[in-house]
Amino acid sequence: MNLQKLLSYTRRAVDDYQMIAPGDKIAVGISGGKDSLALLYALNGLKRFYPNPFTIEAISVAVFQEMDLTPIQAICDELEVPYTIVPTEIGNIVFKERREENPCSLCAKMRKGAFNEQAKALGCNKVAYAHHKDDIIETMLMSLIFEGRFHSFSPYTYLDRMDLTVIRPLLYIPEADIIGFKNQYHLPVCKNPCPADGQTKREYAKDLVRQLNIEHPGAKERMFTAVLNGNIAGWPQKLDKGVCHGTKTLS
Repeated sequence: MNLQKLLSYTRRAVDDYQMIAPGDKIAVGISGGKDSLALLYALNGLKRFYPNPFTIEAISVAVFQEMDLTPIQAICDELEVPYTIVPTEIGNIVFKERREENPCSLCAKMRKGAFNEQAKALGCNKVAYAHHKDDIIETMLMSLIFEGRFHSFSPYTYLDRMDLTVIRPLLYIPEADIIGFKNQYHLPVCKNPCPADGQTKREYAKDLVRQLNIEHPGAKERMFTAVLNGNIAGWPQKLDKGVCHGTKTLS
């Protein structure tokens, strides 16, 4: 996938759900993985021509102290995007002090909290997460299997307590295309030092979706369509015109 295609996918999602309003200042979460780097390129490219002017700030929450984020700093310097690294003790707390058997939930909660606080400190009114099409499908399947409900990430969500709006501009992009973008542009993906990497419920859901699509070609696309048309609580309506106000949820 080239940059033009990435921008096309991103603009479609932003337009469909009216994610960006004039004057928005958007914090882009950069984990160092391929998805967040693609999101950085997507929003940085989009702001050059999008009719609603907006600015972006890149933020990395350093969960593990040993993670080298120097390549991310170099990319942000090249793109002329302000970049902030938030040092934390999240990795030590989750894996060494508390020794969580299921660490992902606590880690994600603490990471998002640190990210949102830094976004507010920088004067941002929106935060962008790099969840893509496959993430949407996998989250729906995880909700069905482990929670007994039909649910997934919303494209646009307002967080009451933080007074921040979460947007997911990569909504329509398959993970395979993001991998292609990473390879074509030689993105410096930082290795994830998390001890739980590759052993999560999400990895299980990813393998299950892959197998279902092999056995029933087109199943993945049909599942995504089911999410879009499923009237999920918390999802905004897709709009052709006007402003999407999103849904208020407690942070």
